[in-house]
Amino acid sequence: MEKRIVVDPITRIEGHLRVEIEVKDGVITDAYSSGTMVRGLEIILKGRDPRDAWAFTERVCGVCTTVHALASVRTVEDALGIVIPPNAELIRNLMFCAQMMQDHVVHFYHLHALDWVDVVSALSADPKATSALAQSISKWPNSSPGYFSDVQKRIKKFVESGQLGIFANGYWGHPAYKLPAEANLMAVAHYLEALEWQKEIVKVHTIFGGKNPHPNYLVGGVPASINLDEVNALNSERLAYVKQLLDDAKTFIDQVYIPDLMAIAGFYKDWGAIGGGLENYLVYGDLPTNGYNDVSSFKFPRGIIMGRDLSMVHEVNTKDPEQIKEYIAHSYYDYKAGNEAGLHPWDGETKLNYTGPKPPYDQLNVEDKYSWLKTPRWQGNPMEVGPLSRMLVGYASGREDYKEVVEWALSTLNVPVEALFSTLGRTAARGLETVLVSNWAQEFFDSLISNIKNGDSRLHTDYMWKPEDWPAEAKGVGMTEAPRGALAHWIVIKNKKIDNYQLVVPSTWNASPRDDKGQMSAYEASLIGTPVADPEQPLELIRTIHSFDPCLACAVHVYDEKGSYVHQIQTF
Repeated sequence: MEKRIVVDPITRIEGHLRVEIEVKDGVITDAYSSGTMVRGLEIILKGRDPRDAWAFTERVCGVCTTVHALASVRTVEDALGIVIPPNAELIRNLMFCAQMMQDHVVHFYHLHALDWVDVVSALSADPKATSALAQSISKWPNSSPGYFSDVQKRIKKFVESGQLGIFANGYWGHPAYKLPAEANLMAVAHYLEALEWQKEIVKVHTIFGGKNPHPNYLVGGVPASINLDEVNALNSERLAYVKQLLDDAKTFIDQVYIPDLMAIAGFYKDWGAIGGGLENYLVYGDLPTNGYNDVSSFKFPRGIIMGRDLSMVHEVNTKDPEQIKEYIAHSYYDYKAGNEAGLHPWDGETKLNYTGPKPPYDQLNVEDKYSWLKTPRWQGNPMEVGPLSRMLVGYASGREDYKEVVEWALSTLNVPVEALFSTLGRTAARGLETVLVSNWAQEFFDSLISNIKNGDSRLHTDYMWKPEDWPAEAKGVGMTEAPRGALAHWIVIKNKKIDNYQLVVPSTWNASPRDDKGQMSAYEASLIGTPVADPEQPLELIRTIHSFDPCLACAVHVYDEKGSYVHQIQTF
């Protein structure tokens, strides 16, 4: 007997994502992913000054706070042929790395770890045994029996009050939880420590960009100046503080995040065969070391893997109108050419057409349109984007730094390389790339200091301030790797104004509905075949979807054309 299960919202803190699944004999047989929000930034940007676009697009989300600004300034720079100074590229890289480290740690502990960690079980843990466990896997100083005893008392107060607060709405006691009580207590303690740590690393954004979230960016460089003796510039004190923040981040990642990740993964190795889904992976690449136009210098190499074939990395060209197209067969939009058409983003259209169900309703009409997300394809193929894609492309490209961390993880867990194509592999990949990013951040900082010592303090070019030199018409694309995956903005500039602007974001690739051929995107495909022990508590479903780090912009309501209330999703 088949049963339809609806999980709405499925994100733990952020965004409006609905997933419906069909379960038969304890296994998911079908799945539908629905983005229940509308964005519309493309409409807002039309007719505006291209140099202002970053300030709008950055506010699409408070989680992916810097990456949209980075993609936006790059798309304008690409259209106008602007090359930024090396120091500006290094500062952008440092802001990128800070965002990536903060986001991945927050995802692991606060958005995903509780899919593997039973908080209530921690109440029965022995603090002394927990201390022994923690000290056996790391030299992190907060590991005494007294420390874990104090954390346990804090959890007990939550439970006894009847208000679990940040730990509410969990499926505690679910049979899919496998960790011993001591591992649960250790993980919860580090959950609380990560809350404190994550607010420190983003100070890198406030130093280079003035604030966080939504730090300032600039077409043609970065909005800062270097003067080691000037109080209002990037001076010696502030640069030393950045160095300290990067060092602290590396310590937390090496001594807390990675030991916890590997310890938890060791109890869930069966999930190395669950949740793989698609077999195609897309990466735009980022973190240039010799200018953004030199793709070969990227720390995150650009490329595509098809059919899980790690012997070949295919090229991707975002300017080729035949490579990337967006479809709307099951999306709440209309195209002039019809629902079956696919449009390259330079030709993209954003005409809203909500035809979805009105409340109250039980299920989506999946035969028709059922999501606000368009459906992007690369040469007609669905692609997974994100940390797993980046690690696979780096590994397949023969990069020694990737091979070292990937092979270390596989040997530590004693699992084959095929285990990467899974829910567990996706979660592990995010941690492994955080190790790489923490190392690269150190390199970028050292290069910046070296340039300054050699007398190079340039942080921007003045070409952007000469619109009289701009061509009458120009097109550009700006790419980056958001924590959740490949992100690109496309712009068409006419008469110095934005004529068209399109964003194709990671969650559009991963969370989109089926295309006109019935092909599933990453979320839907990853759920097929997943076991579900209790349909009333579909922890396994949440585990796999959370491994992608789902993120859709916050607090958006949908109204009909007359302004009447349609639907609002309450996140928990």
